Amino acid sequence: MSERLAKFPLSDPLFSVADQVVLVSGGSRGIGRAIAAGFAARGAQVVITGRDRGTLEATAREIPVGDKPVLAEVCDVAVPQEIPAAVDCVLARTGRIDTLVNVAGVNIRQPAEQFSINQYDFVLDINLRGAFFMAQAVGRGMLARGRGAIINIDSLNSHAPLKHVLPYALSKSGMKALTGALAMEWGPGGVRVNGLAPGFILTDLTRQLWSDEGMQAWNAVNTPLGRLGTPDDLVGTAVFLASPASAFLTGHTIYVDGGFTSGRVWPIPAGGGQSAE
Repeated sequence: MSERLAKFPLSDPLFSVADQVVLVSGGSRGIGRAIAAGFAARGAQVVITGRDRGTLEATAREIPVGDKPVLAEVCDVAVPQEIPAAVDCVLARTGRIDTLVNVAGVNIRQPAEQFSINQYDFVLDINLRGAFFMAQAVGRGMLARGRGAIINIDSLNSHAPLKHVLPYALSKSGMKALTGALAMEWGPGGVRVNGLAPGFILTDLTRQLWSDEGMQAWNAVNTPLGRLGTPDDLVGTAVFLASPASAFLTGHTIYVDGGFTSGRVWPIPAGGGQSAE
């Protein structure tokens, strides 16, 4: 957890996630790692899943925690057959899952006409199909207990698709629909389902993209807060969506984007001048 987050008090019961069991799918790096660390710092028992055992176990060791070490469970969400077994292993170790955070996701940037079938399937299988079957496997237990929270990591692309990431945009638009549909079905059973859509976040995977000065200038103009986000910027919203503070909130996607989706920038001269219709 960053020094910036460490200065905030962790004891308000309205926003408490202490003693929750939180499963973070795709929690070994980037956004997933930051969210996992944020929950662990607030007293939750955190379990992270991912495809690579070495990276996963290293992350579990590196996240600073108190008396609840972060647990790791290998699971490739692109292989649906692995998901029920992984969830069963988590339940055997923890007894329940209070909150699921569906983070696991991949992206390929290139023109639409260049995508192969395998590339298309690679993105959709992890980002959307994997998220559904993970929610299904975890949701069954939540429904049986009559309570639970699911947080689906969405994207700016479910607000408006960006150029040259078509399969990713499809997957995240599907994720937004998944959030609403599950909220409709599972709300009567006590399970809340919401989305968290990051804006442009600087991670190890996006660092090369945002090292371009033209991209930096474009973001500074189009994001009202004038900067890239960090993974830590998402922790507060994730904790809120898992806490009692959001007890009457389901089916919504919250865009944590520095204001990017609030409007469109256009090259009007300073001062604007006057015009008549």
